[in-house]
Amino acid sequence: MAHGTSTTDAPAPEVEVARIGEEGNALTGWIQELFYTVDHKKLGLMYICTGLFFFVVAGCMAALIRIQLFFPNNDFLPPDVFNRFFTMHGTAMVFYVGMPILLGMGNYLVPLMIGARDMAFPRLNAFGFWAFFFSGILFYFSYLGAEGLYGAGSAPDVGWFAYSPLTAKAFSRGHSTDYWTLSLLLSGIGSIGTALNIIVTIICLRCRGMTLGRMPLFVWMFFVTSFLIIIAMPSLSACQIMLSFDRYLGSKFFDTQAGGDAVLWQHFFWIFGHPEVYILILPGFAVVSEVIPVFSRKPIFGYPIMVAATIMIGFISLTVWAHHMFTVGMTSLGNTFFAISTMIIAIPTGIKLFNWIGTMYGGKIRMELPMIFCIAFLFQFLIAGLTGVMLSVAPFDWQLSDSYFVVAHFHYVLIGGLLFTIFAATYYWYPKVTGRMLSNKLGHWHFWLFLIGFNLTFGPQHISGILGMPRRIFTYDAGRGWEIWNQISTIGVAFQAAGVLFYVINLIWSYWKGRKAGNDPWDAWTLEWAATSPPAGYNFETEPVVKSRRPLWDIKHPEDPDWKYE
Repeated sequence: MAHGTSTTDAPAPEVEVARIGEEGNALTGWIQELFYTVDHKKLGLMYICTGLFFFVVAGCMAALIRIQLFFPNNDFLPPDVFNRFFTMHGTAMVFYVGMPILLGMGNYLVPLMIGARDMAFPRLNAFGFWAFFFSGILFYFSYLGAEGLYGAGSAPDVGWFAYSPLTAKAFSRGHSTDYWTLSLLLSGIGSIGTALNIIVTIICLRCRGMTLGRMPLFVWMFFVTSFLIIIAMPSLSACQIMLSFDRYLGSKFFDTQAGGDAVLWQHFFWIFGHPEVYILILPGFAVVSEVIPVFSRKPIFGYPIMVAATIMIGFISLTVWAHHMFTVGMTSLGNTFFAISTMIIAIPTGIKLFNWIGTMYGGKIRMELPMIFCIAFLFQFLIAGLTGVMLSVAPFDWQLSDSYFVVAHFHYVLIGGLLFTIFAATYYWYPKVTGRMLSNKLGHWHFWLFLIGFNLTFGPQHISGILGMPRRIFTYDAGRGWEIWNQISTIGVAFQAAGVLFYVINLIWSYWKGRKAGNDPWDAWTLEWAATSPPAGYNFETEPVVKSRRPLWDIKHPEDPDWKYE
């Protein structure tokens, strides 16, 4: 197995001048390379960078929403602008932040981890990215409509869930809903293409010795996630097509006055929407499953059980969608089924939590930044899981559905869970991608500011929800006991924004000034650390040969290889 790549002498100056003169300039050549590349690593970084850009945009909208809710009867944002902001924020965070960053991680790391040179279908890989990219442009292009930023119909305002009849022509004039529908339809096409590519790559391009039982848990979880995308995404696409037919071709799928069914939209949407939660969080689990063993200096506890729990989550997640719909008037039998399935899915999730703790128990833990973010994830995802089980009880959900308690639960899953694992992944794999280490000092500022800000923002929302504050309201009257909790939440956003600022500064500063990392700065065990930092275009000079789940351990410790214990 190669730990590096061969080097060649630098080209002669006259050759370099001729090359630059032929292409115009280095910047032009770099931009052209971005448009034409089919390299999985470059496409993965393009996914991630685009997702981070949308994260900043959506985060700014969230901050404006919280400023509006700081005081009772505040008029900082008009109600129609507030509706657009929370629609754009929610949609962007799910489809244009979470999805691209995670698909980018899979694009970059899965081929490296299985010893492959590239994805199975490089051009399909590029198509998937550009479909996502242009869908994002189309989504935000709605703000450039003739009505302008504050005009009627200038941007989607129906929530990221777009419940019927809010999306009917009578209630959503102009083309705002059409931008939402078409952009997500295009994004879904790209996501399905990328998921199919990941599945074929994992099945067909594993290196010699890389059996399914030796694949890293990271790869296993992306494998299951990709199947979930292929199964769940067509449901969202179908309801978007039906909505377009309703709006422009006169069909009546969701028009109750013409015999349609508004609840039908909710079923189609949540058949996608709840597996989507696991599409987002399983890659977060994948990061934790790689980081914790390395910084505990122990193999993952219960590898076969972790794989089985991942597959169980994939199956059960397809049966729980209607726990979002306890208040729509389903039968008692339906409520009971979805309550039980929601409780059952907590079992494999709990198995993962205990296995991560079991991995740390007795280990030589190194409190590096990736590990710190993962430990914070464990605590916050525990809160998310407990509140999720509470909401699975139909009578309890009846009381708190559409309250800020649900907002808090959802954000503890996707911010306290997913975003903290994305940060952990950044600090863990940034040296591999760039060849340089991120700053520990800036990283600790980022961690503590964001951790404090996150819990200040979303912890109090459990209380305001229990006190009866509805979600999706642009203001509220004084004297209801909600003011202090909203003010604490808004203050927390300022801490989060400061933490993200340190994160962005760290990414940029370390790229130019960070300490050189070497090929394996963490003394890790999976194949990507056998490549150079950053990896060469062909990943590995020779095809790796794997004999165990920790191939780099076998090389570093030939006297005690891992395969002896399999």
